[in-house]
Amino acid sequence: MSKTISLQKIKIHFLGAAKTVTGSKILIETPSFNILLDCGMFQGLKELREKNWKPLTFDASRIDVVLLTHGHLDHTGYLPRLVKQGFKGDILGTGPTLEIASIILKDSARIHEEDAKRANEEGFTKHAPALPFYTEKEAQKTITLFKTVEPEKWITLHEQISYRYMPVGHIIGATFIELKINETVFVFSGDVGRPNDLLLRAPKKPEWADFLFLESTYGDRLHQEDDIEQKLIPLIKELVHTRGTLIIPSFAVERLQTLMYILWKLHLKNRIPNIPVFVDSPMGNNVLSVFARFPEWHKISPKEYKAMCDHIHIVTSYSETWEVIDNPSPKIVIAGSGMVTGGRVLTYLKQLIDHDTTRILLVGYQAEGTRGRQLQEGVHEVKIYGKYYPVKAQVHQIHSLSAHADQNDLIDWVSTIKNIPEKVFLVHGEASACDAFRVKLQHHFHWNVEIPNHEQVSEFYIAD
Repeated sequence: MSKTISLQKIKIHFLGAAKTVTGSKILIETPSFNILLDCGMFQGLKELREKNWKPLTFDASRIDVVLLTHGHLDHTGYLPRLVKQGFKGDILGTGPTLEIASIILKDSARIHEEDAKRANEEGFTKHAPALPFYTEKEAQKTITLFKTVEPEKWITLHEQISYRYMPVGHIIGATFIELKINETVFVFSGDVGRPNDLLLRAPKKPEWADFLFLESTYGDRLHQEDDIEQKLIPLIKELVHTRGTLIIPSFAVERLQTLMYILWKLHLKNRIPNIPVFVDSPMGNNVLSVFARFPEWHKISPKEYKAMCDHIHIVTSYSETWEVIDNPSPKIVIAGSGMVTGGRVLTYLKQLIDHDTTRILLVGYQAEGTRGRQLQEGVHEVKIYGKYYPVKAQVHQIHSLSAHADQNDLIDWVSTIKNIPEKVFLVHGEASACDAFRVKLQHHFHWNVEIPNHEQVSEFYIAD
């Protein structure tokens, strides 16, 4: 007599990062327990940013737990809004991830409040009044729900549901997530790092995935093998002759620390002139302390870390920002944010972007609709806080510092999966990147690959 197999219905809600690289949110709905994987806010294009202000299509109070892959804003920045909508569960992540998320949420809340205040005072808003996306008080309330989880250990969430965090490079504390419901394994890549990162160890790789949710930020391209030193050295030497400023908009997490490390190493080798390097990013300064507290998550020794920090001038106040701007000497300034969407870098650009002695160096992915993308594409003016500023500065770019795996890296990352996944979903990539990567995966592995739409709900039945 054949045995009757009981089936359980699972629903997958794609609430963000579908055909775009921002707003990462995937909800796993089971009959008894609901899990949100990441909770990011949308950035870039206005049509994306407007989605932030809409409530989730799923009742937040019915979500039992949030699992964070890493601390970046596009993976954590919607958390205070989720709590405001009624979420009361635990928010789980590795130690560094929760430290980074705390820093980012508090910093972005401060910026939201400052921007709303400035918009109301200066009148460049259509809203009466302009409101912050969330406040520092709301961010702090969210952080009280954080609970630290050890990596590389299976942990039970609920009856027949367990998960495991596995290091994946990208930024300090970042992981991919293996979620097991009964015996079905769901793998969520988060953002996959590069195998030869200067600061971080190579990503761990999944070995089994019945359902794979794979990022595709660079699914359509290979990173250019820039010789970073050969690009940086001429730019920096030129500053001595022009008495100019090199402004490097930087992501506060990982990229900023990598740049500090590279510039410090070039100084040690006497490859660049001894001109001051300023780091102006309150968030970046706080992230430096995370590196100090979690040495097991990166490759810099305590001795190197101290020497690097001693060499760099850390800006600690907004008044000091203006002292740096007014200083006529040649200098290098690393300031947040990486896509030029906010932060201290805007203060520098307002004052110096119209100087032909200024150089701007872009060192990471520039999403659609960001000032960084506009500068990358050669615009003649940029809008900052409601005013237009002519771009007379030269704009340069280094591609090889990206913290994201490229197409070959991603192919390599999934190559250790022993089974054939029932379905592969490509997320966290612009539509063209997803489609190119879909074709590549199907050619290479003959897998069943789908590119979900925003707010799509997919249903599956698994053995109970």
